[in-house]
Amino acid sequence: MNQIQSYINEHKDRFFNELFDLLKIPSISADTAYKSDLLKTAEAVKLSLEKAGCDKVELCKTDGNPIVYGEKIIDKNLPTVLVYGHYDVQPADPLDLWDSPPFEPIIKKTDLHPDGAIFGRGSCDDKGQMYMHVKALEFMVKTNQLPCNVKFMIEGEEEVGSPNLAIFVKNNQEKLKNDVILISDTGMIANDIPSITTGLRGLSYVEVEVTGPNRDLHSGLYGGAVANPINIITKMIASLHDEDNHITIPGFYDKVEELSKEERADMAKAPFNLENYKKALDIEAVYGETGYTTNERNSIRPTLDVNGIWGGYTGEGAKTVIASKAYAKISMRLVPHQDWLEITELFTKHFTSIAPKGVKVNVKPHHGGQGYVTPIDSIGYQAASKAYQDTFGKTPIPQRSGGSIPIVSLFEQELKSKTILMGFGLDSDAIHSPNEHFGIFNYLKGIETIPLFYKYFTALSK
Repeated sequence: MNQIQSYINEHKDRFFNELFDLLKIPSISADTAYKSDLLKTAEAVKLSLEKAGCDKVELCKTDGNPIVYGEKIIDKNLPTVLVYGHYDVQPADPLDLWDSPPFEPIIKKTDLHPDGAIFGRGSCDDKGQMYMHVKALEFMVKTNQLPCNVKFMIEGEEEVGSPNLAIFVKNNQEKLKNDVILISDTGMIANDIPSITTGLRGLSYVEVEVTGPNRDLHSGLYGGAVANPINIITKMIASLHDEDNHITIPGFYDKVEELSKEERADMAKAPFNLENYKKALDIEAVYGETGYTTNERNSIRPTLDVNGIWGGYTGEGAKTVIASKAYAKISMRLVPHQDWLEITELFTKHFTSIAPKGVKVNVKPHHGGQGYVTPIDSIGYQAASKAYQDTFGKTPIPQRSGGSIPIVSLFEQELKSKTILMGFGLDSDAIHSPNEHFGIFNYLKGIETIPLFYKYFTALSK
């Protein structure tokens, strides 16, 4: 057992208890009712960075939730690693689908986590993964093994699109100056198959409103004579895909990069069992764009999905009305080179144009961000790869993710540095869903691996 493993073994109960204290606070950024809980969480993160060894820690005010900034500068001539994470979490709804209360963390064993997993909202996304970095710093400081400078920027609005982060980054470029950015807000293929995320999809998120008559109408007196906004919106949404599940918005694919056969062949080397995939989701067949595999559909191809749809009467019993309005929330995952503002404009123009004359359409953009690709020949990627080789005993596989972290492209634009995505979660960890969890193995393996990234990045920077 090496020194880092011994340190983790000695302090792991405390590491769990500290994370549990964070997970108990319902820091839900989408709901203003939890504002005080977000402030409480920010204070807790600030205190944890101070205890871990940061010389300077502060809560930086924004127009929304504060950003926790911390730093440990040992020598200005050495490289600087900027760690980014977030302390806000998704809403826990629907509560009745949780097997245990979302903000009362508990350890339970699962098939994929025989050593146990921490169940609770935010356990994987992102409190658990963010806290690995705090404990990794603690180890390096306490054992005099911090090889370079480190800065932390932990925000509280990632789950609502980071509306104030761009302003903060733009106004604090000197404070945030770094040589590489390190983020753990992604996953890996399996506990015995380490991987590093090298690509993220962009995002355009919109809400659409279709209005028909000026009030709800009796469906017997008016049905068949007046456009029904719910019928109309479902037809309009259905028309956004053709029979090959290709998105029909004009210009949508103009900037989509087609990967070469060689790149697609490299992607296919990642272990994937289609039958296990279907079994885990309890589905009879997969579904998606013709001509692409499941792993290509959810990573290198753009998508359009309805995230919510509502209108009319949805209470108990019957109420025969034609609703005045119908609504839907729609997200489009984008690939590198697709500009999210341009895609939002194309969507708005197209969706408005396909509406029949009997209704009015309003498209409300919510948030979005650009896609991102990390070059695997950078010293940051090489340092991460070496770190995984040491702790997992095998070379990690580069993997593109279907998810979006819009601020990554912002960081490169404003801070001129590359981001390394060292995620330790699994796809099965149910982030954003009921029963979110994070494996004990994954939490502790992250704490073990992160200090090695610092070691190798410093050495390679020379």
